[in-house]
Amino acid sequence: MKRNIIPALLSIMLSLGLYIPTYSQEYAPVPVTISTEKVKAADGTVCYSHIVRERQTLYSISKAYNVTIEDIYKYNPRLEESGLKKNVIILVPMAETPQQETVTQEVVLPEEKTAITGPIKEEVTVTAGQPKETIREPIIHVRKWTEDLDAIAEKYGVTVEALMKANGLKTRKLKRRQKLIIPVIEEIQPEEVPEPVAEPQKDSIQITATSQKEEEKKPRFLFPKSKVKASMLLPLTTAEGNPSKIGMNFYCGALLAVRDLGDGGINTELTVHDITAAGISGDMVKGSDVVIGPISTGDISRLLAEAGNIKIVSPLDMRAETLVSSNPNLTQTRTPTKYQYIDLVNWVAEDMSPQDSIILISETSGRINDIAIQMKAALDSAGIGYNTFSYNILEGRDITEPLTALTTMEGTTRVLIASDSEAFVNDVVRNINLLIYNNIPLVIYAPGKTRSFETIEVDHFHKAYMHLSIADYIDYNSPEVKEFIKKYRALYNTEPDSFAFQGYDVTSYFISLCQKYGSDWPEMLETSGKEMLQGTFRFVKDGEGGYINTATRRIVFENGYSVSKIR
Repeated sequence: MKRNIIPALLSIMLSLGLYIPTYSQEYAPVPVTISTEKVKAADGTVCYSHIVRERQTLYSISKAYNVTIEDIYKYNPRLEESGLKKNVIILVPMAETPQQETVTQEVVLPEEKTAITGPIKEEVTVTAGQPKETIREPIIHVRKWTEDLDAIAEKYGVTVEALMKANGLKTRKLKRRQKLIIPVIEEIQPEEVPEPVAEPQKDSIQITATSQKEEEKKPRFLFPKSKVKASMLLPLTTAEGNPSKIGMNFYCGALLAVRDLGDGGINTELTVHDITAAGISGDMVKGSDVVIGPISTGDISRLLAEAGNIKIVSPLDMRAETLVSSNPNLTQTRTPTKYQYIDLVNWVAEDMSPQDSIILISETSGRINDIAIQMKAALDSAGIGYNTFSYNILEGRDITEPLTALTTMEGTTRVLIASDSEAFVNDVVRNINLLIYNNIPLVIYAPGKTRSFETIEVDHFHKAYMHLSIADYIDYNSPEVKEFIKKYRALYNTEPDSFAFQGYDVTSYFISLCQKYGSDWPEMLETSGKEMLQGTFRFVKDGEGGYINTATRRIVFENGYSVSKIR
């Protein structure tokens, strides 16, 4: 009989309409091992060379090394753009200088100069009072505006890959007068190698011949094109025969991109098909170096079935992500929502201080809340503590007290809204503003779709310092955006919308990439990240399939009714 008491009580409470909020405390600790390897940074500071492991975050790494997240950003400036990734090497400054340090430097040997395989490591012991000159000073190159990574690598006799690794670069994009560390290369003659033994030890250096498999792994030489043949498949008209706003505006942006590319010396042969009238056929794209479109997932699927090995770019529909894993010739440009949720959680982790707390708020309902599941998984992966709180919108008037109990007065409470329901998000934002009115320090992080909600008072966004991670955002203060708008007005005598910006971004990026690297341009996607007018392109390969854009933009609603682009 006793087993039935608790369910019976719950049944009575629910039948009486009593509200039962659900929340819990969850924490997933992630161990961070202090690295034994140290290197000297450009400013002379000795730093740990830390390899990022799965589920480690800037927060957990900074705590393990007893430094601040700002200290890590200082020696890894690219992290603010690319974010923390598994197996990436970062520099962590030493909190205190020990009496004796072992500095390990990795010397990468170019394959064309020696038959020795594997990295060579040399250890230099630095004792207190010993001159710092015993640690080799790195070569620093200040980039000229005419130089790219290929030119700099050739100048110093290193590979582009080694140059990018030494500087933590995720893309080939360089800033004017950017300082680059040139990796040290030593030529070691074969006679300097220890005599081989019958059973070589783990740390021994072996002379081996390059196998055929290793040769195949080397990147192929990519041939640039004098002319890029591009096809564009768009719905330029509606079923009723009227102009399609989405298709026409995208097309107008694309035409402006082709004109600008031509002014820059890139010759493009662009063929455009109105698929509303002509349908979809593989014959439309024969001989194309790159195909942009169609727009809908269904049309893309049909084209993939007929196009053979033609490279296809999905320009607008996020749902086309489902096709990428099984189609190596497809590239998804619009960042799927799951990467926005992951970035939102990473953003919270980066902003966290030891006194802060996190609340994940979701809606109680009969159906599974996919957003809550994805955010919870991202939080667990980040390895930071958080509270969960769920309620039904009908009980929104009664959540102030239990929600207040989960906040902190010692730091800032960071609220993650795991919902894209306008009514529910509206209710959460209203309740958070009530708590802010009671002088409780809170900040809201929400999905990008929240920006389009019209029923939420804009004032509430700004009071709660709403943080949004979104697929795209146009910064109208940007000189490049202003120049684009000026050209678009002069050419079409109208204002560009988001589809026009997307048409320009997609067309200029992929035609430029194809012209520079030739028909095998997809091989360069992962190292060719670039910030465009409306969004950012940062691609990753989806298993054995194609490529997906994972880049997001971050915006914050601040006091004074201003909106700032953070990244």
